[in-house]
Amino acid sequence: MQDIVHQLGELFLQAVPTVLIILFFYFILRAIFFKPLLQIMAEREARTLGAQKAAEQAQSAAAEQIQQYESALKQARAQVYAEQEAARKKLLDERASQIKEVRLKAAADVAAAKQRIAGELAAASKEVETTVAQLSREIARRILEAPRPGAPVGGAR
Repeated sequence: MQDIVHQLGELFLQAVPTVLIILFFYFILRAIFFKPLLQIMAEREARTLGAQKAAEQAQSAAAEQIQQYESALKQARAQVYAEQEAARKKLLDERASQIKEVRLKAAADVAAAKQRIAGELAAASKEVETTVAQLSREIARRILEAPRPGAPVGGAR
């Protein structure tokens, strides 16, 4: 067993330079290669996170601007609708006043026509009364002057 321990001791002594070379390469690679690589990767990660945050901020700003735009558009539409409603009401009021004026004029024309017709009726009634009296005298005269049946024709009186 001592041989084995002795052989293991020699093996370890022979492995010491290899272990020292590996440790030397590890520290050199760590200082020259891995440390800058890890710094670059950390910087890249920080930039990526910064870019993601900037993108999120840009998206939130864009969403806010869209919301403001939609709000302004809604207000503009409401204003246009209010203006249209005001114009429509104004037109309806104008039309109502014109209709009222036309109705008043028509009522005045109808009243004037009724007066004229009443005057014409009164004149016609007077004319009929005077004509009735003349016609009744004429009828009475003709009846009285008409030959009677059984009376001599063309006779003397």
